[in-house]
Amino acid sequence: MEIKIVNKSNHPLPHYGTEASAGVDLRANISESITLKPLERTLVKTGLFIELPVGFEAQVRPRSGLAYKNGITVLNTPGTIDADYRGEIGVILVNLSNENFTIENGERVAQMVIAKHEQAKWELVEELSDTERGSGGFGSTGKK
Repeated sequence: MEIKIVNKSNHPLPHYGTEASAGVDLRANISESITLKPLERTLVKTGLFIELPVGFEAQVRPRSGLAYKNGITVLNTPGTIDADYRGEIGVILVNLSNENFTIENGERVAQMVIAKHEQAKWELVEELSDTERGSGGFGSTGKK
């Protein structure tokens, strides 16, 4: 699949780290470092603009290393970039740790996965079919 991309950052194009990688890393494209205090959030620009084919979305997700080691995650995970969006890709980061965290220019702050999707056609009905689970919600299937 080919996706049109405009790179206004001073960093290389996103690329897959391995042959089997699902996502590409997104890098901060900032003129000065950003320090996130505990529970603070910020929008980190990437300098990237993409044109996705209709029927696809880009999902912006946390990087596991940043989340585990530093408590830094993507606030609206996964963030969705729709096929008709043409603005700059931004990443909403939040610091869930008790320590300040500094984001530097070029730092890998998130990952992006391209995914196919469908649009639903809603069929209004009076009731739904029965299942074994029924309307059981959170935790209703037990622990094991």
